[in-house]
Amino acid sequence: MRKKLNPGNEPLSGVRVLVGRARHQAGALSSELRRRGAEVIEIPFIEIRKPRSFKPLDAALQNLGTYDWLILTSVNGVEAMWDRMQKMREGHDFSRAARTTKSAGALAAAGPRPRIAAIGPATKKAIEQRGAQVAVVPREYVAESVVRRLKSKVKGKRVLLVRAKVARDVIPRELRKAGAHVDVVEAYETVVPKSSRIRLHASLKNPNRHPHVVTFTSSSTVKNFVELLGATRKERRKELAGIRMASIGPVTSATLRELGLPVDIAAKEFTIPGLVAAIVRSFAG
Repeated sequence: MRKKLNPGNEPLSGVRVLVGRARHQAGALSSELRRRGAEVIEIPFIEIRKPRSFKPLDAALQNLGTYDWLILTSVNGVEAMWDRMQKMREGHDFSRAARTTKSAGALAAAGPRPRIAAIGPATKKAIEQRGAQVAVVPREYVAESVVRRLKSKVKGKRVLLVRAKVARDVIPRELRKAGAHVDVVEAYETVVPKSSRIRLHASLKNPNRHPHVVTFTSSSTVKNFVELLGATRKERRKELAGIRMASIGPVTSATLRELGLPVDIAAKEFTIPGLVAAIVRSFAG
């Protein structure tokens, strides 16, 4: 086991952790790390933006009651979808009959449809906080596990997948193979925050700000981190020597390896608490 860098009362005392989540989402991970004594450096690798057009999402929301299943794969997707429904001036709790407003048109929500599947506990919590019930959460919080839970339930059914502009196609591809009619709509897009480039390089070059760990909570954070570094694989390995790469799950780990970065720390449970626990284990004496 690796020893703590600066032994203290907390397990991560003296450990500097770079958190690269989107600015509005960094708080949960950062606070958990600080509670364990870590010094947290927040430099977002990802920025959430509105899609270029809301037309596909609006059309899907206006006909939501015609779908048998709604799949949400991130907290960002939940926030973007509900925000859009609010912008359409339409309250919606998945249990009331369809209602109409002059500005939004009809937003169907007849009967119990659609049932909702969430990719993991954070997404489930975000949905429930907005007054809706979640019917399915997979055992493992990855797209493949969503498919395993749903593929026997969707033959001949209409499925709406609300997600980011760029995402893996595992869910729509496999559910279509299982006989579902799947509509995929973009609720948001992720971009590289250019302002983070200077801050990232400054942190890596400053001995007092040089992180011991970099956390990755999605494939997008990995890809954007590499883009922000702007170096060759050989140059990246040199610049990142001695820094442990911490991954929240298998898909994120695969992206790290694909881009030539190691997976030094891997969460056993694919959640923020699971990631923090893995980092603590890595530095346990």
